[in-house]
Amino acid sequence: MKIAITGICGFVGSEMALCLRERVDCVQIAGVDNFSRPGSETTRGRLKAAGVVVKHGDIRCASDLEVLGDADWVIDAAAQPSVLAGVDGRTGSRQAVEHNVCGTLNVLEFCKERRAGLVLLSTSRVYSVNALNALPLIAEGGAFVPDRAAGWPMGASPFGVTEEFSTAAPVSLYGATKVASEVMAVEYGNAFGLPVVINRCGVLAGGGQFGTAEQGIFSYWVRTWASGRELTYLGFGGTGRQVRDALHPADLAVLIERQIRSGTDGSGRWNVGGGVANAMSLAQLSDWCSDRFGPRPVRADRTARKWDVPWLAMDHARATDRFGWTPSRRVTDILEEIAGHHEVNPDWLSLTEPL
Repeated sequence: MKIAITGICGFVGSEMALCLRERVDCVQIAGVDNFSRPGSETTRGRLKAAGVVVKHGDIRCASDLEVLGDADWVIDAAAQPSVLAGVDGRTGSRQAVEHNVCGTLNVLEFCKERRAGLVLLSTSRVYSVNALNALPLIAEGGAFVPDRAAGWPMGASPFGVTEEFSTAAPVSLYGATKVASEVMAVEYGNAFGLPVVINRCGVLAGGGQFGTAEQGIFSYWVRTWASGRELTYLGFGGTGRQVRDALHPADLAVLIERQIRSGTDGSGRWNVGGGVANAMSLAQLSDWCSDRFGPRPVRADRTARKWDVPWLAMDHARATDRFGWTPSRRVTDILEEIAGHHEVNPDWLSLTEPL
């Protein structure tokens, strides 16, 4: 089997390559990366040592994908991953659309020409910001928690958000690019008979992750706390009660292997996240960091930020039922992995943060 991975030197792309290299017999893995994200160069050596072929290429340029040769499956892990992409001052709005929409189009054309299946890594941020902000929640201790006595909208419950939840705008500019990519992928699959798997991922987190808070809040918070840098609770009264779930990319790789082996039967949209069992608020994350590294103050900024939501956990019941899959790594195990990586690589934030 030949697998091609875009964004292969990013955190998720590289973890997919290394995990699948171990799990799939006789697999050949090749990938492209434009190395635009600080830190991406650090993964090239590990991939090469594992027998993974890495080429320089930008998915915004269709001809760059030709260096991949043939493929049976493509895992599209290349994107501008921040919910603030296009408005954060680091990337322009046109850049965000070119990366996340035009890039997907080029990947789909690559798949069409080779009759390859596609695994598109999408996001929980395709879900409606207004609908998420309207979920029935109560403040309990240091976190927002579901109000189990209240009525819940279609596609959501105290167990999380399902694939049927609203994707009505606004979803953020970033979310809109991922919704558009999903629609294009489904239509290409239907038009040309290609298996298309769309994994709407929650927050992915692990030891080698790099980037900003918007790209990986668990990793960023642990490393920033351990480094003694300033941290701030933003919005929601400056309490840190906002909640997200965490998923290790190795668990995602297990699911993708099963989806690929299922062929066309694995096609569809799937919520993929740690779920409520692996969900944690920023305040609870701070408590964990305080126990692990020692206490320190956290500033409070009550100013509401555009597109922020108070609670978002992924209900992965459909993926569990269909593929017999469930996350194996607890959120506390993921945090400990990040902490251990930081202790070995204390300069990681400086190495990988945007200039």
